[in-house]
Parts: sequence; structure tokens; C-alpha cells
Amino acid sequence: MAYEITDNPLRGVEAKQGTNGHYGVFDQGAQVWSWQPDGAEPVIWMSAKSWFAEGQPIRGGVPICFPWFGPGRNGDLYPMHGFARLQNWHMSDVKDTLDRDGRFIVEYTLNESMTGDQAQWPHPYKASFQAKFTPEYLGLELRVENVGTEEIVFDEALHTYLHVGDVSRVSISGLEGATYLDKVSGAEAEVQSGDLTITAETDRVYASTGEVVIHDPALGRDLIVSKSGSAQTVVWNPWVDKAAAMPDFGDDEWHQMLCVEAANALDEPVVLRPGEAHCLKQRITLA
Repeated sequence: MAYEITDNPLRGVEAKQGTNGHYGVFDQGAQVWSWQPDGAEPVIWMSAKSWFAEGQPIRGGVPICFPWFGPGRNGDLYPMHGFARLQNWHMSDVKDTLDRDGRFIVEYTLNESMTGDQAQWPHPYKASFQAKFTPEYLGLELRVENVGTEEIVFDEALHTYLHVGDVSRVSISGLEGATYLDKVSGAEAEVQSGDLTITAETDRVYASTGEVVIHDPALGRDLIVSKSGSAQTVVWNPWVDKAAAMPDFGDDEWHQMLCVEAANALDEPVVLRPGEAHCLKQRITLA
């Protein structure tokens, strides 16, 4: 058998590909936690300090933020990034083609009957998520359908933690000319000039629908992040002080991680009329 059900408290599936390739998804949050193509360094970053406890956030991987981002547009919603990442999603399908072409596809679903009473977002919905692991790319797709009788409004993000060799040497191209909200300084209409480099705590929400490339000289590779159904790109690194203040984040782990996220949040939420659906897609290609 090329894949197996994990015995971690968060359960899920993991698969081996070649001599050191590895793919993994947890049932909690339908959260991807490993994509390491055979012969490559890991692409997805996980904190060694993550609690890995049922009902607690998982630090690293690809958390699905839904139906709000952070504490929501008004700053008063809890838990952070919504309830979906703390719920056990239903694994609806696994397609295993590792022996033939190295592909591994996992599909999950979530709806209001599974998440129970949610006073802060009491709407009928159906969410589905697909993670497609291949030797060349990781494809992620979140689809949300309004199955109720009233309009719904929500935020969403694929909060992707990427493994890098040294974040202080990384540069990110593809955001030049984009307006962004700087959540560290509070500036709301900054414009990116040239490539983005990480030299301090960084938490930016870019008005950008295009592809970005993370140039990582320490690992000698580029990561290409492309997307659709996304109005924004979020870039985050906690740097020294914030990393030290988080109990589920190692003090020095900020050196080797960078979040680059496809999102629709803040002033760009998704609005669905009854019967409508929206797909948020992100692809990470190793180059």
C-alpha cells in the first residue's frame, strides 16, 4: 500500500514517493502538512513546537482560513482564522497513483451539520477541498457553495507555510506595483517597489491576482506560486520578537519559513447568492 492512515491524534493520510518523497494531510482542518518531492528538500514548513493536539491550531502546513481571516474584518471574531481549521473534515476520496506517476490526490468535505452551531457565522454551506500532490507541483483547491436561501459573505485563505533556506536572503518577485496593507505599520496604501525582501517582521496583504516567485538562493531553488479565484496575496514572517512570543513556534524557526497565501479577505470578501459557489485555487511549483 503506497499510502497509510496516520496514527497521529489528528489522523489523516500520508504517502511515500521514491526514497525520500513524502506527502501528508491531516483530517483536522483538511490541513496539508507535507509536500516533499523525491530528491528535494521539504517545500511545506512545519514547526517543531506545534501542539498537534485535537482542537488546537496546527502551526505550519496549509491551514484553511474560513469563514473569516484573522479576527475578521471588525477584529472581534474567534477563533483566529475561523472555525474550519479546527474541525475534522470528512475524507471523501483518496486517489493513489504513486506507483505509476507519483500523483496522490486527497479530497475532503465540510458542512454546517459537521461544524454545529456557529453563532458568529450561522449559515448553511458546503465546502470541499482537494490537495493534489505531484513530483512537480502541489495543487490546492477550496470550493464553497451557498446551499441556503440567503446571501452569505465570508473570508478565505490558503495560509501556506513554505520552507526556505534563509528567509533573510529570499526575494519575492511578481508583486511590483501592487498596493498593500502593511499590518505591522498600519499603513493602508503602500505600493510595492521592486522585489520584496524580508528584513523585519512582515505581514502584508497585497491587492494582487498574479503569480509570484520566491527566489531561495540558500536552497538553490525557486518556488512559483500561482492562483485563481483570489483577489489578494498575503506575505508573512514573524521575525525575532513575535516568534519568541508564540508558544507553538520555536524562537529561531522564523529563519526557515515564509507564508505566501492566496486570499479573499478584509475589503475583498466572497459574496455568494443562494446556489452560487466559489473556487479558490493555488498551485506551488518547484523550479
